[in-house]
Amino acid sequence: MRMLKKLMFLSPLLLTATAFGQEEVDETKAGYDELIAGQGDYAYAFDFFTTSMLWTVIAAGLVFIMHLGFATLEAGLCQKKNTVNILFKNCFIIAIGIVTYALVGFNTHYPGDFNGWFKLGSMIGDLNADGGDTFGYGGVALCMTGYGDFIFQAMFAATAATIVSGAVAERVKLPTFMIFATILVGFWYPVVGSWHWGGGWLGDLNGGNGFKDFAGSAVVHAFGGFAALACVLVLGPRRGKYTSEGIKPILPHNLPLAAIGVFLLFFGWFGFNGGSVLSAAPGPLGLVFTTTTLAACTGALGAMATSWVTLKKPDLSMTLNGFLAGLVGITANADIVSATGALIIGLIAGVIVVLSVLMFDKIKIDDPVGAISVHGVCGIWGILAAAIFEVVPEGGEKQFGIVGQLTGVAAVGAAAFIFSFVVFFILKLVMGVRVDAQEEEEGLDVAEHGSPAYTD
Repeated sequence: MRMLKKLMFLSPLLLTATAFGQEEVDETKAGYDELIAGQGDYAYAFDFFTTSMLWTVIAAGLVFIMHLGFATLEAGLCQKKNTVNILFKNCFIIAIGIVTYALVGFNTHYPGDFNGWFKLGSMIGDLNADGGDTFGYGGVALCMTGYGDFIFQAMFAATAATIVSGAVAERVKLPTFMIFATILVGFWYPVVGSWHWGGGWLGDLNGGNGFKDFAGSAVVHAFGGFAALACVLVLGPRRGKYTSEGIKPILPHNLPLAAIGVFLLFFGWFGFNGGSVLSAAPGPLGLVFTTTTLAACTGALGAMATSWVTLKKPDLSMTLNGFLAGLVGITANADIVSATGALIIGLIAGVIVVLSVLMFDKIKIDDPVGAISVHGVCGIWGILAAAIFEVVPEGGEKQFGIVGQLTGVAAVGAAAFIFSFVVFFILKLVMGVRVDAQEEEEGLDVAEHGSPAYTD
């Protein structure tokens, strides 16, 4: 086996020798030998470390693509007169999210030793200082460099505000939203995230086995969903949506664009969940890709069937949200459930999302894109599903129970809702949160940006 590895390594060197000469080859080999020697006790797994780090940055790129998916989905499901406004908000969210995560968020999210509830972080420093080319940052379990860890987590950070963006679309004041998004993403998301992923109280619940949230059904999605619910309650519905004669549908202007957005999100979710393995370990990575895909597909099927029965027609927008519902539902548990479990989790999520959208409309909570239902309600389902469908190895014991899961998602949801309601209500008193009736009728593209998305 060792001889095979040497031959695999020397083959490209022989080709290089032909093209560049033996001296260059000797320098390359010397550099490689020095790199291996620097691994110390971890030298045996250096190739695994390198592959894992490569997968981490690829996964970060996939999560970045999700922001394009959010932008096109939101734009497609809203009226064309607000397209520029939605795209502008999404541009701002990803930019401010990554910058604030570097300035304060990363070291708030992962503060190390702290009281389990809160520790304000500082600007990132040299994240290669403890091993830019070695396992010194996280060992084999966290198989990446410090910069790899940062950029992967930074891509998640803006997601919470993006979820809110869709729910408050078509009537929120742009400056108010920008201030709120900055506070939510730059400060509160890292604080709440530290409770679970940063060594906080949720991570220590029941000796570390009391709460399971693999990639963020609660810490990312339910957090964003409950923040969105708070903002929508303060903001109120779009004018003309709920009338004395009943609900007046406000139709999406571009369902093809919305469909493109959902498939981009589906694609990006392979990085969202797959990257959360935190290495390129083949067993967990294959499982997570499979469970993620199965849940998304049964989510779409569940939403198709449910919308067809309840609305008497097969509804595309509900089907699109069904894909996302299944993805949110599997995000908490993709690494601990079977293929059968994933199919059931996604199917139930697809049913739930349709019923939830209809329920929110019935009680006059206006969410143009269904973000509260997809991320908030299905985020809760994903957390509970981790306890229900956890695969217990033969002779092993169940790790996660309903009580612990409920505790975690209730804490995250309450924190997101209360904080967002208070901050958004203060902004309402200070500067207002929604545009006036004339601007809403005219459309935010012209009223806030002076430029329509479409000129015809």
